[in-house]
Amino acid sequence: MAVAKNYGRLGLSLLSGEINFGTHTFKLMLCTNLYTPDQDAHRYKSDITNEVTGTGYTAGGTTLTGVATSYDTATNKAWYDANDPSWPTATITARWAVMYDATPSTDATRPLIGYIDFGADISSTTATFAVPFDPSGIGYIQAA
Repeated sequence: MAVAKNYGRLGLSLLSGEINFGTHTFKLMLCTNLYTPDQDAHRYKSDITNEVTGTGYTAGGTTLTGVATSYDTATNKAWYDANDPSWPTATITARWAVMYDATPSTDATRPLIGYIDFGADISSTTATFAVPFDPSGIGYIQAA
């Protein structure tokens, strides 16, 4: 089962105004099992290693559509979500999906949002590689 987590420094990027869910462009990139997320140290796209390569996949990932935010008063959670991305007719193998803000001009300034651990390598051979997001949303920030 896929598990989504926020990068720990997401809060810093939000508080410093680096990320704007209302106006920025967000992407989802795929990484091999050789990538190891570091919630405490990784903050920008330049920290990501071992992006997948293969037919039907473009470096940097795919642009997320339908990016939206919502707030649940019952749980005090602010959710972020987007339409489920896919790569049609792809021949790739991935273990991780990494969401980042693609608006800044360089990888060293593109803030990371969160990542999804597929739990094992997932492959497609000339087929659609899809990343279904949780129906509740991709991730959230919760008030204490």
